[in-house]
Amino acid sequence: MSMFDLSGKTAIVTGGATGIGFAIAEGLAAAGAHVVIVNRRPPQGIAAAQRIVAQGFSAEAIQADVSVEASVDQLVTAVLEKRGRIDILVNSAAVIVRKPAKDITEEEWDRVMDNNLKGTFLCCRNVGRHMIERRKGKIINISSNVSQVVQMNRSAYCVSKAAVSHLTRALAVEWSEHKVNVNAIGPGPTITEFNTVYFAEHPEDHQKMIDAIPMGRMGTPADCIGAAVFLASEASDFVTGQTLLVDGGSTLL
Repeated sequence: MSMFDLSGKTAIVTGGATGIGFAIAEGLAAAGAHVVIVNRRPPQGIAAAQRIVAQGFSAEAIQADVSVEASVDQLVTAVLEKRGRIDILVNSAAVIVRKPAKDITEEEWDRVMDNNLKGTFLCCRNVGRHMIERRKGKIINISSNVSQVVQMNRSAYCVSKAAVSHLTRALAVEWSEHKVNVNAIGPGPTITEFNTVYFAEHPEDHQKMIDAIPMGRMGTPADCIGAAVFLASEASDFVTGQTLLVDGGSTLL
């Protein structure tokens, strides 16, 4: 199973302090990588890195706003100065707006697109330049099952994630000749600390989600770990441009 070993690798995980991002960061660290957790709020990022270090793995936290070009520039420069290389990039930072399309404001639309799409692009572009130069690297964008189907009252989020999956394909085509793999993970509805309150307040929405999943439950952040380790490792060297759905079969209905 050495093809799944990430020992000696450096991985950046944006949005890595909580939810799916943290689960993936923890999984990559357990597979041997040094993980750089990136988020806007330093206390959260530091606490997340400390949780990983407490398990005997390697991690640190760097504050950055992925929607701001200068902040992404500083992030990549800092990691390269400290570690010398970036082997893996996971773009998990994202926001969601839940409301009917007719009620979404311009500011809300821009916030979703700036974080979910522009932020993913900026990180891919800046880290990709380094990986192209090295002729080696694995990029994993966190898309969603709503890149393939849609859900009510999540129009901006659905559009942003469809764009992330298409960006993944576009970059995979451009960067394959440079030995840089670009793939995505498409989680289905997942219970995280950010949406537990929402689903508690909207039990009907929660039940609709479960009813639409053939496997009969919502996902957990840990469900994405295996896919992430696979896409980050040598085991996926001949895989690129794909959105691997981890959704309990929810796109089959």
